[in-house]
Amino acid sequence: MNKPLVLAFSAILAIACNTAPTDVSAQQKTNVVSYGAAITADGAISTSELVKKMATTDSLATKVECEIITSCTKKGCWMTVQMPEGEKMMVRFKDYGFFVPLKGLEGKHAVMQGYASKETTDVATLRHYAEDAGKSKEEIAKITEPETSLMFLADGVLITF
Repeated sequence: MNKPLVLAFSAILAIACNTAPTDVSAQQKTNVVSYGAAITADGAISTSELVKKMATTDSLATKVECEIITSCTKKGCWMTVQMPEGEKMMVRFKDYGFFVPLKGLEGKHAVMQGYASKETTDVATLRHYAEDAGKSKEEIAKITEPETSLMFLADGVLITF
């Protein structure tokens, strides 16, 4: 009775040992990590397309592909992403419900799902963001005007490491 069990186990072991090793470095290059709500990259639009769509509306439920510039170095509670023509877009996370890594996101590819809107950010908040980003006191002091820009409230984010 043990002989068939031993043969079956041996066959499984032989098959497992004969499979080709996987390329771990290739897997690491395409490691996608999800934060917040579970989302997919399907249907994501570019930041250029987002700018075009936002020209005719004040807010938009959408999914956007982007490049991360930086994230909050204290909690990971926000990040900024690259927009066309050197602009940046602030990304916050719905209900303060999830966080992204504090470091190492610069230049990483992301897909975000949520709501884009136009927002005016007051000087105190801009200075707070600059402090969170580790800016110098001199850089923070140069912030003297409110800023109107696109903002994104994400309920889910995919980041490719």
